[in-house]
Amino acid sequence: MKLYSYFRSSAAYRVRIALNLKGLDYEYEAVHLLREGGVQLKPDYRALNPDGIVPTLVVDGDVLTQSLAIIEYLDETHPEPPLLPRGASDRAFVRSVALQVACEIHPLDNLRVLKYLKHQVKVPDEAKDAWYRHWVETGFESLEKRLAADSRVGTLTFGDTPTIADLCIVPQVFNARRFGIDLAPYPTIARIADSANQIDGFMRAAPAQQPDAE
Repeated sequence: MKLYSYFRSSAAYRVRIALNLKGLDYEYEAVHLLREGGVQLKPDYRALNPDGIVPTLVVDGDVLTQSLAIIEYLDETHPEPPLLPRGASDRAFVRSVALQVACEIHPLDNLRVLKYLKHQVKVPDEAKDAWYRHWVETGFESLEKRLAADSRVGTLTFGDTPTIADLCIVPQVFNARRFGIDLAPYPTIARIADSANQIDGFMRAAPAQQPDAE
């Protein structure tokens, strides 16, 4: 397995956690999203992943993209430990939390959106940062209410067992903290992230532990 990753990419971070939890060895290929205008936009990389984003996972010649699709592939091909609960309702709950982060919060705040706001729309850095905080805080507000009210939530999103929901929450919390967002209004989210970060697979996936960390 070869993972094309960037140390601070939330989506790549999710996949690194999954690979670690599954105990899978992989080659790390750094794709710097800022250097030289973005290595992900170079022809060689776009020939591999036309979207020009990370992560990309190459397995036995197959090219896999989109973090949640990659994670579910890993869960299907390497089922232990499982990253989804057994029951259909519980699986839907865990998936919905993962998707709330991956589809409702993250896309509005990822690097290419922020770069577009700054370089094409010409918004000042203060306005760009306000955009980021607004959409993270809006998403966290509703997610906090869901998690705080659901009896399935334990030390992690689903009891004490890591699931794809935690794989999405932890990177989003990392980036929220990096941008100085106050997590006090979201104690359940913060607690879940802090609990997950005590698990070895999460710790080894952290941005600071990657070979391309800066």
